[in-house]
Amino acid sequence: MKYFIESYGCQLNMAESNALELLLKGAGIDKSEVAEDSDCVIINTCSVRKTAENRIWGRLSFFGKLKKQKKNYKIIVTGCMAERLKDELKKDCPFVDAVIGTNENMEIVDFLLGENILNKEKYNFTASYYKEGEFSSYVPIMNGCNNFCSYCIVPYVRGREISRSVDDIIKEVKALDEKGVKEITLLGQNVNSYNYEGLTFPNLLKLICKELNNIEFVRFESPHPKDFSDELISVIKNEKRVCSHIHLPMQSGNSRILKLMNRKNTRESFIALIDKMRREIPDLTFATDVMVGFPTETEEEYLDTLSLMEYMHPIEAFMYYYNLREGTVAAKMEGQLEDDVKIARLERLIDEQLKRCQKEKLTRKNMITRGVVTGVTRDDKDKYLARNDHNEMISFKPKNKVEIGSMVNLKCYDLKGNTYLADEI
Repeated sequence: MKYFIESYGCQLNMAESNALELLLKGAGIDKSEVAEDSDCVIINTCSVRKTAENRIWGRLSFFGKLKKQKKNYKIIVTGCMAERLKDELKKDCPFVDAVIGTNENMEIVDFLLGENILNKEKYNFTASYYKEGEFSSYVPIMNGCNNFCSYCIVPYVRGREISRSVDDIIKEVKALDEKGVKEITLLGQNVNSYNYEGLTFPNLLKLICKELNNIEFVRFESPHPKDFSDELISVIKNEKRVCSHIHLPMQSGNSRILKLMNRKNTRESFIALIDKMRREIPDLTFATDVMVGFPTETEEEYLDTLSLMEYMHPIEAFMYYYNLREGTVAAKMEGQLEDDVKIARLERLIDEQLKRCQKEKLTRKNMITRGVVTGVTRDDKDKYLARNDHNEMISFKPKNKVEIGSMVNLKCYDLKGNTYLADEI
């Protein structure tokens, strides 16, 4: 039997797909690089935005036609969309063999081997989420969310927060380190609320860093501003392997809108957090998430978001307009904005951020930095790309032979688009 897998959505979905592939391999089920050559397709779905769901419906139509051509072909849908729309998927896509929710997704192997899948009430972590041969790996440390932001479907499809055991995390990190992995990203829907039997996220970071030899970059996604403690700031400052590039979701720059979103922080508290982090970590850079067009958002409130983006000056931003998700509180709010208003606000936000990003990156064009080699450049096979601790891409021509996943020291001298140009030192 051969399988083909498609993954959509967040980094946790990608990590879970990696873990599933390890289990499939262990069961003697081989991977196919194309769906047409497989005996089974597994679609790991996302429900955060409607655009992702629309694309998945289209792919299901394609696989349904493929199934008509191939005898005994199996189609499995898992992930958040499978959790949210289980009955609808079974009704509208009767050709799908199994719809498996987020708590049971690692039992897909059992299904393919003819065993029954149990309905689990609790999410279970697997031993490893590593994709063989890669120098970078995701390490999920928690699942679910207790925040119930009014626009977000995650608590309904992922459930309440559950933290992975410290021993299991450390065991996986040590195994990755021994494999020569150079960077890891700790994952959770609200990663800095991690708490396992009283051990908090800052303490977990310190424990992880004590175990590292080969791993040089430790990243984490995604924290919540309300849970960003002074202790966590201190760990980022003092542990050299923890990257000084923080994804800090803003969502809105207006306190009234943040309250409607149930974000539990204000514009003022967000600014105070940025100021504190900059004082303690001088080389800090930010990434952020920003939403415009939330129900009842006025033009003045939208301008508050633009001004807070200018204050934060992130070098990365994931920008989108409010997308109604059935089942959330915001979906029932009055004052839903027209699409043309939301699109216009998003376009201006993106345009200003592109200019801001270039301006910010130019201030760093002569930096000396260290990066992990990710591959050769598209246009010049004699040049390589490396990613530094600020998640910035750097193009360079090596002095000697380099390997993918090796570490290099670089001196940047210019910026082309979003990529730095550098010499190896």
